[in-house]
Amino acid sequence: MHAPRLDWLSQYREDAFDPAQAIVDAHHHLWEVPGNNYLREELQDDLRSGHNMRTTVFMECLSHYFREGPEALRPVGETGFVVGQTPVQKDGSARLCAAIVGWADLLLGDAVRPVLEAHVEAGQSRFRGVRSRPTWHDDPAVHPSRDGRAGLLREPAAHTAVRALGRMGLSLDIWVYQTQLDDVEHLAAACPDTVLVLNHCGGPLFAGQQADVFGEWRARLQRVAAFPNVRLKLGGLAMPRMGFGFELAERPVSSERMAQAWKPWIDACIDAFGVDRCLFESNFPVDKVGCSYGVLWNAFQRIAQGYSTADRDALFAGTAARTYRIEGVLTQP
Repeated sequence: MHAPRLDWLSQYREDAFDPAQAIVDAHHHLWEVPGNNYLREELQDDLRSGHNMRTTVFMECLSHYFREGPEALRPVGETGFVVGQTPVQKDGSARLCAAIVGWADLLLGDAVRPVLEAHVEAGQSRFRGVRSRPTWHDDPAVHPSRDGRAGLLREPAAHTAVRALGRMGLSLDIWVYQTQLDDVEHLAAACPDTVLVLNHCGGPLFAGQQADVFGEWRARLQRVAAFPNVRLKLGGLAMPRMGFGFELAERPVSSERMAQAWKPWIDACIDAFGVDRCLFESNFPVDKVGCSYGVLWNAFQRIAQGYSTADRDALFAGTAARTYRIEGVLTQP
């Protein structure tokens, strides 16, 4: 994990490009890592970027698991940790982390249900689903994630667990590389009643470095988009593994330059899935290695400025609110 360089980021700031646009950050983390803490205080500092941030969605990140008890239930500690970090307001709403997505082992099959029930209880009405990260690549230089393995999403036990999510009204977030999108197709077909949320534009590895990635990635993504139960998060492109290299610049780059580089990819995502199945995400603090929070949202707003008001509302807030069942996002004063 690359820690953001705060002194480097401080060299460049921008005012909000569209400060009135309501935004739900559909994907961020909270963690306690020496030299790289990202907790409530750091998140709140980023949210003060001048944008109209309505609320956020927490995404699991191996943070504060229980250290004792049954192995399958230890990830429930993360859900409780997030609730403790982000208490609700007097009106009962959550300014931070209105939705929480945790982790459970999909290979538990039917046995995943008590784990999900424990998450729901710990989440105090905010738990919305789990995420699986089976990112795997045959190139050993590509860093795999915790549950990275080939074919996990094709396992019968995983299908059983994912169907259990759907029966409980919960969704499954998925982080895979574009080379694994066939597995997402397989899962979507096997579990049509569960909402699947594909992370980070479908994982176009080396997008900024290899010209042949775009065509292969887009073709695979379009096949996944044929399944109506799949939604797509727009973001994650500032991660070094995506290959755009903004983190290597002498000074942080402008949102205009980022938008120019990312627009073909974001537009292809929206063309495939439509605005009602796409949702913008910050992926902070992971993407903070390449840009500040305000500049990131400015880049997204520049990319989306040609869309209608209704379409922008869907991309920046509405789709996230529907996906994660967050009420009142677009009706707040």
